[in-house]
Parts: sequence; C-alpha cells; structure tokens
Amino acid sequence: MDPIILASSSPRRQEILKLLNIPFIVHPADIDESYPEDINPEDVAEYLATAKIKSILKSLPPDQEVQWILGADTVIIYNGKIYGKPSSQEEAAGFLHEFQGNTHKVVTGLSLYNGATHDFTSRTNKNSVTFAPMTDEEIDWYISTGEWHGVAGAYRVQGLASCFISKLEGSESGVMGLPMFELYDMLKEQGYSLIELE
Repeated sequence: MDPIILASSSPRRQEILKLLNIPFIVHPADIDESYPEDINPEDVAEYLATAKIKSILKSLPPDQEVQWILGADTVIIYNGKIYGKPSSQEEAAGFLHEFQGNTHKVVTGLSLYNGATHDFTSRTNKNSVTFAPMTDEEIDWYISTGEWHGVAGAYRVQGLASCFISKLEGSESGVMGLPMFELYDMLKEQGYSLIELE
C-alpha cells in the first residue's frame, strides 16, 4: 500500500491508521483554523480538513510527487455554537459546565487528496454525545487530569471523560477524530485498497 501523508499530529488518528495497517507519514498542517462566517457549522470540520491538505501541498517542494494526503478535523456543536480546542483550563472548564447534563453534536470532517488525479474527496461524520450532570468537583477533577488539552470540546471520549458520558449515538471512531467507515469508503472510492489477499 502507498503511504498516506496524515495532516495531523493526533495520536488517536495515528492509532486508527495503524489498526487498518495503512502506512502513513505524520505531517501536521499549520493553519489558523479560521473559516467563513456564513458557513453552516456542520460543514466547518470538512472545510478545515481540506484547508489542512491545501496547507501541506503549499509547503512541499513543487517537484515532490505526492500520492495521498489525508486531512481530518473535529468540531463540537452545541446550541448552534462551535467549540474548538480550549485555550486554557478556565475555558475548558467552561465548556464542560455547558455540556454537562446536555447533548451536543460531534462532527468530524475528512478530506482525501489523490495525487494521481489531483482530486479532493470528502466526508462528514456526525454524532451525538450526552453528558450526565456533573458537579463542580467532578469538572475540576477532570480538568486536573490534563485530558482537555489540545482536543475539541475539552474532552477525550476514549479517556476518563467516559465516566460522564451517559450516551453516545453514532461512531466512536468518529468522536475520536477519524471515522473508520467514512475513511474506508473514501479510500475505496479512490481505488486505495486495504484488502490484500495472499
């Protein structure tokens, strides 16, 4: 299989690619993560995933051949507002105060660049996550673990946050940041086969 450039430093996305036995090269994209004001919130993740690929393409030498680049981005949507990565403990705690006792959407966008055809293909995965009511002490304890750092919405579903998640509707891999069904579907559409028969 051809190696795929992963435009992300996320350990969870790397774990999922390893699980699928996809060879990859980590090349995090450096973008400011801004998006058009008039964009539908549910389209933001896919927009940013594609922006990450375009950033990688610009950063590579013009004569370098690129076979595949994979971009991914996850956003949290609650009451029509987008929650990205918190910039401080205080902001992270504020997010959890809003989420506790409520249900929010987790939207992960994927974008795949095919170097042979110079085409982009993309998918969006949508999920619902419900937090049980949390006390101030529980929120403070969770924030003190540091799991909030560097993740959309200030929590990791595959970590200690599971103590407080009473319901998850959709794809756990999607909430983790790399939905396996959508990834497989995109790769298959572009002729990248994961199935190697002896």
